[in-house]
Amino acid sequence: MFWRKQRAAIEGFHPLHRALVLERWFSVSLPRDQWEPVIQSLARHADVVKRRRWRISPRTSRVLVPMLRVLAADMPSEGLLSVAIDMRGETPEKMGTPRQVQVTRPILSMNEWFVFDPWLRMRAELRDGSVVELAVTDRIRHRKYKKRNPRGKVKYKHKTKTVQLVSVTRRLGKDAAPRPPGTPPPRWIQVRVKDGNRFMIRANAKLLGPLNDDELRERILHVSTEPFRWTPPGAPVRRAQ
Repeated sequence: MFWRKQRAAIEGFHPLHRALVLERWFSVSLPRDQWEPVIQSLARHADVVKRRRWRISPRTSRVLVPMLRVLAADMPSEGLLSVAIDMRGETPEKMGTPRQVQVTRPILSMNEWFVFDPWLRMRAELRDGSVVELAVTDRIRHRKYKKRNPRGKVKYKHKTKTVQLVSVTRRLGKDAAPRPPGTPPPRWIQVRVKDGNRFMIRANAKLLGPLNDDELRERILHVSTEPFRWTPPGAPVRRAQ
């Protein structure tokens, strides 16, 4: 009876919330105001769902929802906010080709492979005519090796190391041009500015772990602010005619 009530509650969730619960992913573009029902539905998940099989990743409430609110606050009502979130984890299509690594004793052999998990993609059309794109990818290095200990016994071990790759790109509105900020970015953030039909400012960062979800969110926000330092509020810069 208890699980029947939970299943009924899940059926009452927003369709995107329900997709995240049952399929672990969704990809959709909606006008700004249509995201608020999704946020409200996600907010009551923990109060309703207790069974492990229907839980969703804490990254949903600690990273996705705050980023939705941050981006929506700088968008016009008709602006589109696109989100692709994938909480399926390490699926086969995300895994790279294993390779053998040269080793020295006491390690006898080692295989290494990488998993690239682009678990969050966001794109927002902002009030000032610019477009911001956010991408967060987990890069997981796997190493499986065979090792002989001092007693001559052979053991097999498997170790992983995860790095978060964050990329934020802002394409400025028509006729807008960037102005370099007064101070450089932190050393852990790399910034590139590219001219074209519209100026593009891209900030990239490699976040070494382990980071909890709250720390990850703060780092993502820090990277996200960097492209906006090139166009200070209240001082728009126009391309020379």
